[in-house]
Amino acid sequence: FTMSAFFWPEPSNDFSSAVVDPGQTKDSLFFVCYQTKVLMSFNEKKRWRPVSADEIASFQVVQRHFMGSLAGSGCYALEVSEPYDQKFVELRSHLDSFDRAMFNLMGRALQICDWFKSHQFCGNCGAKNQAHAVDRAMVCPSCGLQFYPRLSPSIIVLVHRDDEVLLGRNHLFPPNLFSTLAGFVDPGESIEETVRREVAEEVGVNVGRINYRGSQPWPFPNSLMLGFHAEYTDGDIVLQEDEIAEADWFTLDQLPPIPGKFAISRWLIDDYQTERGYPV
Repeated sequence: FTMSAFFWPEPSNDFSSAVVDPGQTKDSLFFVCYQTKVLMSFNEKKRWRPVSADEIASFQVVQRHFMGSLAGSGCYALEVSEPYDQKFVELRSHLDSFDRAMFNLMGRALQICDWFKSHQFCGNCGAKNQAHAVDRAMVCPSCGLQFYPRLSPSIIVLVHRDDEVLLGRNHLFPPNLFSTLAGFVDPGESIEETVRREVAEEVGVNVGRINYRGSQPWPFPNSLMLGFHAEYTDGDIVLQEDEIAEADWFTLDQLPPIPGKFAISRWLIDDYQTERGYPV
């Protein structure tokens, strides 16, 4: 197992996380959610942007959560009750509209709103929960149990052998689209064990050296994707047919349709192409 960093730059978003609300100002930024959807709003460059205090006046706000500050401006996740005539969409279907920093914050807003709605009552004794005074947590006043926002760690891995990569197509993918392999971490399992197990389960091959390459928050609904390169050692492709529709080896100069450059799966592929001297 080795570790190294991705070649792409990290976003410089000057964001500092916080829970205690200092109070809304005219410069505050709002990330508006309706159920599982997000409000679309664009700047002059046609990139997604949060909305201002003036722009949220027409919404009926159900809940407001302070998330922290972006370059000195307070950031709030807003859950609204009615979409009215505004355009709300599924975030996953519009990734190309977002810069990485804005995607991370909008994803944070979605996850906080969903967590708050689904943790109104204690799962142990059934009492009504209360918001923690200083932490992002819900607290049961009866039994004292605390509920923090849940994250589900998962791995995503590019299996390679020389100038070939092993790509698969999930049954839920569009026709002809191939990607890297992925799966959730099981209880009591290390990340490295997850990589080896998921590859063996999904396509029947074994991997040796594992190289950590980077991560991406993936709020669908609450994943943290940990990306790896893994070196093929042996085995023939045998599909986990209830999940994987197709899988095959592809040379780096003849790849099938793959995900767009926003997704960590594409970063993993581009990174390996660069490592092997192929143009990206």
